[in-house]
Amino acid sequence: MSERAGVVERWLAWRYLATRQREGFVSFIAMFSLIGVALGVGTLIAVLSVMGGFREQLLGRIIGMNGHVIVAAQGGLLQATPELLAKLKEVPGVEAVRLTLERQALVTGHGQTRGAQLRGVRREDLLNREIVARNIIFGDLAEFGPKPGLVIGERLRQLMQVRVGEPLTVVTHQLNESGTIAPRYTDYDILASFMTRRYEFDSSLVFIPLEALQENLEYGKETVSSIDLFLKDPQAAPRLAQQLRQSLGRDDLRVSHWLGLNARFVGALQVERVMMFIILTLIVVVAAMNVVASFTMLVRVKRGSIAILRTMGAGPGTIVRAFFMAAAAVGVVGTAIGAALGLLLCANMPAIGRALASVTGGTGTAGAEVDFITSMPVRVDPTEVAFIIAVAIVLSLVAAAYPAWRATRVEPVEGLRHE
Repeated sequence: MSERAGVVERWLAWRYLATRQREGFVSFIAMFSLIGVALGVGTLIAVLSVMGGFREQLLGRIIGMNGHVIVAAQGGLLQATPELLAKLKEVPGVEAVRLTLERQALVTGHGQTRGAQLRGVRREDLLNREIVARNIIFGDLAEFGPKPGLVIGERLRQLMQVRVGEPLTVVTHQLNESGTIAPRYTDYDILASFMTRRYEFDSSLVFIPLEALQENLEYGKETVSSIDLFLKDPQAAPRLAQQLRQSLGRDDLRVSHWLGLNARFVGALQVERVMMFIILTLIVVVAAMNVVASFTMLVRVKRGSIAILRTMGAGPGTIVRAFFMAAAAVGVVGTAIGAALGLLLCANMPAIGRALASVTGGTGTAGAEVDFITSMPVRVDPTEVAFIIAVAIVLSLVAAAYPAWRATRVEPVEGLRHE
């Protein structure tokens, strides 16, 4: 009996959704409600996936150039002794330990002088730094290390109007025996240039072999600015940094992590993500309100039909389930279409990005920042997509509940009086 009742309820729901001359306007509104739900869900999935892709790229460029956990001295320079390095390598979760010596300097060439951030690194550390090794524009890294040359940002190379293979003068300073500061001029050949598409790196960063910079500054072989730890799981950086502070037990060391150093930037990205989700969800809410309006109107139009069904023995449960299924079908079908539309947009986002790039002219190294914007990186998070679908379906079901309840309030006598 219950199976037969379910067939009747589904048939009634379909009849309520079908367009008739009298209630055609109501069905017209319901159709636009379905389109609204679909557009809202599709937009949510596409926008949040693109935002996730941008967030992943931005954070990748931040933590790709610097370590996930950074060990430095509380003041001055750090002595990277073999004992300290061995202790850091033994920490669970640490994938790589890299040494860095930084110094502000001037670079001069072709009559141009610019400020630069000298970063002394070991050959193997630079070759394994994917954000540089995979973004070489001119030259290569083969001679870095054996030859004391420079690897510079492409923007800086363009500003200096120099080419790979040409010499560049690095101006540092030293303290004389008399206590005065004197400049030191050293010429290095440019070995390669890189483009990370992050302006502060590409316009000022200069890599130099660690031993060459130590020799230039008259430092010892173990003297560095910091020790960068790269982890298997970057999100575990705060926990591992706390463990290191306790295990090292040295007050002269400062242990920091990338989330703490970029707290404002990461927090701003998270707030933007939440606010965008709330704003775009309002599209689905408005569409759900349209479902309420259209099916409430449908209940008023169908008062006579509801009264006849009640006099024929249909219970309030049958009526409420029929209207609930009809109203919920609009939201569920709209959600399914929107999810398919959003995933389709995500799959074709690279082509959309290339089309935008051709319109804006953001191609090549000259338009690298524009190219970063129009490349439309996408990261589809299955959990996020499932959550969006669940929210849309819940809103649709809540919207369907009120018209269904209103249908049970129609009294047979009152309904037949107007027929």
